[in-house]
Amino acid sequence: MIAKYLATALVTTALVAGLASAQTTVASKPDSKAATMPLGEWRASKLVGVNVYNEANEKIGDINEVFLDKSGKLANVILGVGGFLGMGEHYVAVDFDKLKWVDEPVSAATTGADRTTGMANGPSRSTIWYPDHAVYNATKDQLKAMPQFKF
Repeated sequence: MIAKYLATALVTTALVAGLASAQTTVASKPDSKAATMPLGEWRASKLVGVNVYNEANEKIGDINEVFLDKSGKLANVILGVGGFLGMGEHYVAVDFDKLKWVDEPVSAATTGADRTTGMANGPSRSTIWYPDHAVYNATKDQLKAMPQFKF
């Protein structure tokens, strides 16, 4: 369990370092109080745990890990499928580019609540620096049939 969190911390550090080196310097106003995260950028540490749904709005798993290639580009995410409280979960590697990232919650009629907080009226999406969920075109059974990823 600790290794999972250490790996997540290392991946997050590498991603943040890569993003920071890729940014261009922008002149700031002397009266600006603090820099804010640009829209369209997410905190990598917050991607772990994001729910993944299929096109039919059925939850098929959640993100357990994010992997980068040697150049720092996002390569794969590890989805946890099935299981209960982390026991018996099937892990599969999915190409990061195959996921569709969505900022808006799945309709309340489907879930009954805003999954970002579990409350009916969650915080504004502009104050949360990660997507609400991802969409991957597969069923839970198709993911379970994929080769298991071994940590």
